[in-house]
Amino acid sequence: MSIDTLAYSKALEASGIDRQAAEAQAEALATHVLPQLVTKVDLDIAIERLEHRLTLRLTTIVGAFDAALFALLRFGH
Repeated sequence: MSIDTLAYSKALEASGIDRQAAEAQAEALATHVLPQLVTKVDLDIAIERLEHRLTLRLTTIVGAFDAALFALLRFGH
């Protein structure tokens, strides 16, 4: 994600903040805040990883249930 720091600082100036403070805020935002924001791509990757983990866990649970059911049917008589 990028930001037009010039437009941002001009908007701050238009609202009554002096130029030096507006430029400092724009620079701080671009340098310290924006790099920490999560993007849609980051979220998509995280969701994909979670889906994979949940699929593995569900497969394990179903397999364990099937094994227990087989054991009960096979040796329960």
